[in-house]
Amino acid sequence: MFASDENSSAQIRPSDLQGEGRRFGAEMRPNRRALSVINHSNPYPPCVVNKRGFAETNVISGKNIGPLPGQHRPITRKCAAHKGVSNPSLEEAKKPRTSSFTVWEDVPLDDHGAAKGQPAPMSLEQQSEVEMVDKNQMEVEMEDIFEEEEAVVDIDAADKSDPLAVVDYIEELYSYYKKIEMSSCVSPEYMMHQFDINERMRAILVDWLIEVHHKFELRGETLFLTINLIDRFLAKQSVVRKKLQLVGLVAMLLACKYEEVSVPVVDDLVFISDKAYTRKEVLEMEKMMLNALQFNMSVPTPYVFMRRFLKAAQSDKKLELVAFYLIELSLVEYEAVKYPPSLLAAAAVYAAQATVYGVAQWSRTCEWHTGYTAAELQECTRLMVALHGKAAAGKLTGVHRKYNTNKFGYAARCEPADHLLLLHDDLQQ
Repeated sequence: MFASDENSSAQIRPSDLQGEGRRFGAEMRPNRRALSVINHSNPYPPCVVNKRGFAETNVISGKNIGPLPGQHRPITRKCAAHKGVSNPSLEEAKKPRTSSFTVWEDVPLDDHGAAKGQPAPMSLEQQSEVEMVDKNQMEVEMEDIFEEEEAVVDIDAADKSDPLAVVDYIEELYSYYKKIEMSSCVSPEYMMHQFDINERMRAILVDWLIEVHHKFELRGETLFLTINLIDRFLAKQSVVRKKLQLVGLVAMLLACKYEEVSVPVVDDLVFISDKAYTRKEVLEMEKMMLNALQFNMSVPTPYVFMRRFLKAAQSDKKLELVAFYLIELSLVEYEAVKYPPSLLAAAAVYAAQATVYGVAQWSRTCEWHTGYTAAELQECTRLMVALHGKAAAGKLTGVHRKYNTNKFGYAARCEPADHLLLLHDDLQQ
């Protein structure tokens, strides 16, 4: 006989189990607290739980679905504490477990079978709705997190080991460019103050300089800085038409001195002008331009932004050539003077994507690095697409002939993205 069994026999006597007028469970719990105390400390009192029975369990899901309405099935447990019987779970049975026995007090129930004044257990449908709402909310939050993580690509990750890429402060550098780019812009109405030249003459000069730039095999930065110097000088100084070509030549000379390693000599510029100007005139115009511009040559041009935006677009060679083709077409057009350099570059990349891929692919990465949404680029993009459509017509075809060569991948042969024009018209309607 085990000692635990002796202790159990001392507490629970057979005569007590057969006594009349006693409730089963009272002898096992001589120090049982009052029902009101239990109800106060437990939101689901034992009498309620036991009177309705243990919560039914769904066999498939394993979830607690509660008893069926109207079902009040008491749950009892046999006591194996008789003398001479070995019960392995006897010690556990001796511990206070409020849900292991049945109390037959009458408790008023409401219409749903729950005790009045106590919170009713949640039904299966309510649990399913709550779980579905929580699951959907969690999925939406996870999608937002993943979308936010995948939205902007780290375009500088591959260049961290390249000191020339200046990855450590590249973002601050372009942020500074965006702040000062307006200093390189001119009034779109400056031609109204010129009494002897007009927009058409400017277009002829720029188209000719693009061909000269191509023949001399100069750097891309040189061309964009040349056009910038011309516009800034003409916005401050009135020029007669016979001196306009000289202004263009001197602007290219200054840009070459600023950007190129091998600078064309003055005699070369005199030669390509068919000796219309002398060496002295070239040097005098150079002094005049530098004084008018206050020697300010360090300005962000569209070329500076083009390189960054093409990298953000993860462009290939074809997309790059088409983008430069479109932006050089806009250099010839006086109407494009009103757009900031960064906007011109972003619109060129946007239009090039629509030209090469057949659909605009302005990603969150492009929007982040350019600072422009697709809607903000529509006006400038429409101008570039229109210029692309008529690039091969008329007399000013220098850009088209330049990009219609094998060196530039025959980018001029791409069909213009006319669907962007239709999209713009639909948005306006």
